[in-house]
Amino acid sequence: MSLRLKVALPFVILTMVVSLIGVYVVTRLVTSTLNERLTNQLLESGRVFSDSFVKQESAHVGSARIIIYTDGLAKALREEDRETVTRLAMPVFGEARIENLILISPQGHEIVHFLIDENGDLVIVNEDTQASRSFLVAPYLQHRDPEEEPHRGLGLSLVNNENYYFTSLPVSVDGEFSGVIVVGTSIRTILPAFKSVALADIALYQGSSGQPIATTLGGMDEETLNALEISADEYTEALHAQEIVYGENFKYAGRDYTVARAPLQIGNDRIGVFAVILPADFVIDFASSNRTTYIIIFTVLTLIVITIGYFVSRMIIVPLYKLVYTSQAIAKGDLQSRTGIKSDDEIGTLASTFDDMTSKLQERTQQLEEANATLKQIDKTKTNFIQISAHELRTPLTLIMGYSQMLEQDTEKDPELKKLASGILEGAERMSDVVNSMLDVSRIDSDALVLRKTNIELGTVIKKVSKSFETAFVERNLTFTTEGLDKLPTFSADPDMLQKVFYHLIMNAIKYTPDGGRVSVVGKYRNGKKPPEIEVAVVDTGIGVDPAKQEVIFEKFHQTGEVLLHSSGKTKFKGGGPGLGLAIARGIVQAHGGKIWVESKGYNENKLYGSKFIISLPVQKERDV
Repeated sequence: MSLRLKVALPFVILTMVVSLIGVYVVTRLVTSTLNERLTNQLLESGRVFSDSFVKQESAHVGSARIIIYTDGLAKALREEDRETVTRLAMPVFGEARIENLILISPQGHEIVHFLIDENGDLVIVNEDTQASRSFLVAPYLQHRDPEEEPHRGLGLSLVNNENYYFTSLPVSVDGEFSGVIVVGTSIRTILPAFKSVALADIALYQGSSGQPIATTLGGMDEETLNALEISADEYTEALHAQEIVYGENFKYAGRDYTVARAPLQIGNDRIGVFAVILPADFVIDFASSNRTTYIIIFTVLTLIVITIGYFVSRMIIVPLYKLVYTSQAIAKGDLQSRTGIKSDDEIGTLASTFDDMTSKLQERTQQLEEANATLKQIDKTKTNFIQISAHELRTPLTLIMGYSQMLEQDTEKDPELKKLASGILEGAERMSDVVNSMLDVSRIDSDALVLRKTNIELGTVIKKVSKSFETAFVERNLTFTTEGLDKLPTFSADPDMLQKVFYHLIMNAIKYTPDGGRVSVVGKYRNGKKPPEIEVAVVDTGIGVDPAKQEVIFEKFHQTGEVLLHSSGKTKFKGGGPGLGLAIARGIVQAHGGKIWVESKGYNENKLYGSKFIISLPVQKERDV
């Protein structure tokens, strides 16, 4: 999608949406049919009523907990000390927002029963109202669980024949069940307050008969109750419904009403059914002619806004397109391109900053190109120096090695001189290895490495390499094993070059594995790939490789650890070296079309995570001539 569409299209769509919403509000919500408006109001009133009942439940629980936690009350209740319970509970009851309080001992005896009558006077009930047998109390007395959840319900008080909304909770002290508290508020008090919030008349149903127990519509006379009465099936349907169930229209006191019913659910308890009642003439129906007027007004406003939006979007899009074209040119390498935008707004600031950035980028690019050319020249000079130095060193080294061998032969009868001659010869051979490594690196860097491929068996190559380290294995008490090499197929490769690869890898494994460790060479043939591959891993139980250095160790002259702390012997633990072995191995493997990498949990000289150097080589065979 083009930038023009991305900027202009959302603006146009948003304008259309706002306009359509405006038309909808006027023609659909304001001037819609009476049934639709009534339905919306019934839904909203039902939600408000349900939420209000939940708040009443929270007030019950809060008041009950204040009474429960009154110091000494739980203990007195457990001991059925009626005088103490009355003395402690009465002040709190007077301040709480409840009209009925019953405290029952763990033995099921009704210790205290207070209520507020319709005149607002406190009544102390001394008779047993059988509250302990109700569904609100009996489960607590049976389970005696101080952590049991609250129970709720609508019930009729036998004292004054009023309907109450009750909440019951267990009373406990120090985790011990000490009785049950029941708090309640009369429906007579609740419904008028809820009506003022829900802006609708309310009716409450309980039981299965379909007879309402309370309503705010008129009085609780026979005519009102008969008008609101529903069947048992309708009551059951509303009690188990997942949303509001719409009832029928009915006439009361010469006025038409419509009703909707829903389950009254507090927490997980469905304690009854409530109904929301509204007069049928709640909505004023506007004349249909007004709809056309509003549609025309919004249509004209929409066209005006779209026109203004078009010109505003052009002011933004045109400079942005210049920025896009300039950035594309720079991305293609034309660092001399500039936006040429001159304005005082944010886009002008962005363009000016972009041009400045491009100028600096052009300067830095030129500096980097010059620095890169210098580095290439230095690297080439370094490679030439290594190559020339190695060639120049080979001649004197050959002489030293030759004379040392002659001196060693001539001193057979003089052990002291023979030891000195052997030391000179050993040092010259090690120096020769370094020189050969330098030559190999220079050939790899200059792409002058020549492979003389033939069909080989990799097991034979590794066997030949391992023989050159037999003395080191014995001296260092290292165990050397191979696995799977005899199952590898023959393939085309340069045997001398691969011998150098595994020479460096096995020597590294010896150097970085403590005495008594293990070095293994494991071969696998992966025939599922195209072309098939041979995968060989050199595994050791040494000090491992830091994950942050698992790439750089294949670079020239890289050393692991502190170089000055390395030992002098090439097969000694943490032995020294020029740091060329892995670079040579990588160059030879890549020349064969393969890959080399290392796997290790990390570097630790105490835990010895070990290392696994893996080589993957494609299996190809030379044609027989």
